[in-house]
Amino acid sequence: MSNDDATTESLPQADGQDTVPAAEAIDERQRELDELKDKHLRLAAEFENFRRRAVKERQEAGWRAQGDLVRGIMDAIDDITRFAHVDPATVDAKAVVDGVGMVEKKLFKSLAGHGFEVVDPTGHAFDPNLHEAVTTTPAGVAEEDGTVAACFQAGYVINGHVLRPARVVVKQWTGA
Repeated sequence: MSNDDATTESLPQADGQDTVPAAEAIDERQRELDELKDKHLRLAAEFENFRRRAVKERQEAGWRAQGDLVRGIMDAIDDITRFAHVDPATVDAKAVVDGVGMVEKKLFKSLAGHGFEVVDPTGHAFDPNLHEAVTTTPAGVAEEDGTVAACFQAGYVINGHVLRPARVVVKQWTGA
């Protein structure tokens, strides 16, 4: 059979009705293939654009959150700036200490509004998820075993995520 015979040969259509010459069937399949390739390329490009847009939106959300946090502590920063420029000859130490205490309260109150918590577990049960045992001390009674005796350094949590564990002394019952 020659090439010319192959192009004039008829192939049945999918629905089984009429026959279509082989060359037309090949051309039709090529068009379908080209359409599917084009559709695939468009979907791949659309997905890549979506991925880039999602990354950009995540970054912008992080920047907005940082901006919100900084806006929340700006007043405390302004107060600290004022303290830094106070003439020591005109202010007594008690006024400075009281002022710093007020700034500390303002700062922690503002941070608490953003999900920030201070962890000072003195007197509570030791929790390795929130606390870091620095050392142990003997417990007076067995019921105190595993209780935090003292906190060397407060820990911090923001929205349920530990930023820094509290560094603590844990009571340990030795049975004596």
